[in-house]
Amino acid sequence: MKLFLKDSSKKFIHVSDSVFNYVFNQTLIHQLIVSYKCCMRKGTKAQKSRSQVSGSGKKPWRQKGTGRARVGSIRSPIWRSGGVTFAASYKKYTKKVNKKMYRGAIKSIFSELIRQNRIFLFKDFYIDFPKTKLLINKLNNFNVKNVVILTVKFDKNIFLAARNLYKVNVFDIYSINPLSLINCEKVIITVKAIKKIEEMLI
Repeated sequence: MKLFLKDSSKKFIHVSDSVFNYVFNQTLIHQLIVSYKCCMRKGTKAQKSRSQVSGSGKKPWRQKGTGRARVGSIRSPIWRSGGVTFAASYKKYTKKVNKKMYRGAIKSIFSELIRQNRIFLFKDFYIDFPKTKLLINKLNNFNVKNVVILTVKFDKNIFLAARNLYKVNVFDIYSINPLSLINCEKVIITVKAIKKIEEMLI
């Protein structure tokens, strides 16, 4: 399979059909997106039960003879500063996606992006200084605003220039965000990055 470079229409690179011409599997992609969104949930809502709140376990007064209601603990839920009756606890929302499913879903996403002409391939994509204006000018040359930029390694200049742009996301190939790939209009990727992704998914 041939992919043409955006910065030079006369040049192209060969990529594997098994990775970048993969059959579109909507069910598999849906499972990956659901898993990714579930992993983003923190599940940190929690309350303390009567066994977790501070306080003595001693019986406040004897069972009979005081004229007061019987009480077994000052940590009772009906007392002030007592525990919560049905206390919420930390919850994990993670859904497992095994390696084979993950690779298949990523292959399917990249293949569909190529079929829809949403991938811009460059030999090199960089800016000399971490300036937002430089990155905006570079993106305006190709008329793209909602874009994901994929690089082999963390590029500090591009990251700093893009962090104030609402619809420009920068990732290295080891932290690919499938949700961003689906939602963006275009994906900018370098030759080294796409070759490395091919090695990882083949």
